[in-house]
Amino acid sequence: MPDILLLSVEYGGYVSIVKLILFLVMYLLWLLLIRWAGKDAKAVDTNIGFWIGLILGAGAMAILLWWLIPVFVAGLLIYVVAIAATGLAYVRHRNTRVLDFDRVLTIEHVKSLFAKSEKLEAMASFLFITANNNEVPPPEPRTPMFFGYRTAYDVLTDAMWRRASTITFAPKGDNYEVTYYIDGAATKQPSVPREQMEYFIHFTKELAALDANEKRKPQKGKFRTRQKKENADWEVMTAGSTAGEQVRLKHISKEHDQRITDLGLAPDQQEQFESLTQIRQGLFLIAGPRKSGITSTLYALLRNHDAFLNSINTIEKQPAAQLLNITQNVFALTDTGTSTYARKLQSIIRMGADIVGVGECEDAETAKIASAAAGDGKLVYVVMNADNVLQALGKWIKMIGDKKLIAETLIGVSNQRLMRTLCEECKQAYAPNKELLKKFNLPAEKAKVLYRPGKEVYDKKGKPSVCEHCQGTGYVGRTGVFEMIMLNDELRSAVRQVKQLPELGMQFRRAKMLYLQEQALRKVIVGKTSINEMLRVLASGKAQDGAASQ
Repeated sequence: MPDILLLSVEYGGYVSIVKLILFLVMYLLWLLLIRWAGKDAKAVDTNIGFWIGLILGAGAMAILLWWLIPVFVAGLLIYVVAIAATGLAYVRHRNTRVLDFDRVLTIEHVKSLFAKSEKLEAMASFLFITANNNEVPPPEPRTPMFFGYRTAYDVLTDAMWRRASTITFAPKGDNYEVTYYIDGAATKQPSVPREQMEYFIHFTKELAALDANEKRKPQKGKFRTRQKKENADWEVMTAGSTAGEQVRLKHISKEHDQRITDLGLAPDQQEQFESLTQIRQGLFLIAGPRKSGITSTLYALLRNHDAFLNSINTIEKQPAAQLLNITQNVFALTDTGTSTYARKLQSIIRMGADIVGVGECEDAETAKIASAAAGDGKLVYVVMNADNVLQALGKWIKMIGDKKLIAETLIGVSNQRLMRTLCEECKQAYAPNKELLKKFNLPAEKAKVLYRPGKEVYDKKGKPSVCEHCQGTGYVGRTGVFEMIMLNDELRSAVRQVKQLPELGMQFRRAKMLYLQEQALRKVIVGKTSINEMLRVLASGKAQDGAASQ
């Protein structure tokens, strides 16, 4: 009988332990939501009383209904809906008041939760170093400096991973348009809200020791970043506009530290460049459109001379790099009131320089002074904008006005472009179309296989797999392609006598000069670059030259 009575008694007959625990858990989550909302509302500067009252009232009402409704599950659902609705309403409101990376419950936020430890570790190994060589410690969260710090970290780490050499920020409406220049090609990136950019601009100006309050006048400065003990130097340039402040960040790379062997010259062209070290006087023209690597070529040629045996000087408006044991003279805006570019070049020559590099030649006075120096025992390299060798020589003849002097002093002329090189890890071979070969006058036996950027590859789950070597661009780095002629006695006689440039061009062809397209096709055939890249570069060069002549 006692056994039967014991079996008939249920443990906790009046209260379900499971339901009690579930109720306490949900109640605790409600209290945690109230606590978080209170702190967060204060941080984002919104109406604390309203939102705390709303969440508190909704939760209290839901608990009361939960107690009154006899069906436990129905009461639980009402409670969950009430708390979730008020919580999500607050999250949606606060997300409109914060920057992108500070928003919660977004797809990016959820993804970051799984990679939070990796993110924190990466940020801990990343340092900003000011122009005064001071390290910047991570600032306090939710401060203006932190917002600028975090935006700068996100932008620069992404840009470095993608190998961007330049980043531009252009104001447009409520956003800033962001463009990366990767291997010389512009790549659009997601825009950044204007408010977020204001924090970023202020922070980068502080890094570069610029006036953070000056938003109209152009400013330029430098700072450094360090990631895993590797330094990266950056140049920041700001300038005001009617739409807002424009910003450009340039990664100061070792591109201008190249030697002649690094330029991408054909073997015969490299020999011709090397022979310039044996010449004591004369003038060599380095031509090409803007951003075609002509400054790097000038620097490489100057480095090829022994700076201890020769006095080497340059005149430049904006030096791209520092040249060891070479005197670089800068013609700045402050010089325009007392001197001219040509007069400053003349003073450099009078100081006794053996070799002179003229960074820009845009007027007849500069050209005549350089040419006269070349006839008076100096070796002069002159950089000028032109689309091809013949056009460069035509401009030079027009500026000098004396064919006899040109024939006596001119050593040679080069013209160049920069083409992206195919990624060796993912480039793909293909059999070219016969019509394409005919178009470029290529024999089929010499171009059985050409190469192009690798197509996007997908893994077993259907997700795109990005090449880690080129980050999906299909190209890594750039190489120069050159059109070049060195003047011999026969060509000097032609310079003196011919009246039309096309006649001179025919003489150059007889001297076996190959055009830019022919030199570029050589690189296409050996798989160094692609047909499309060649067409892009040569077309852009013509477009730039056409725009400059208008």
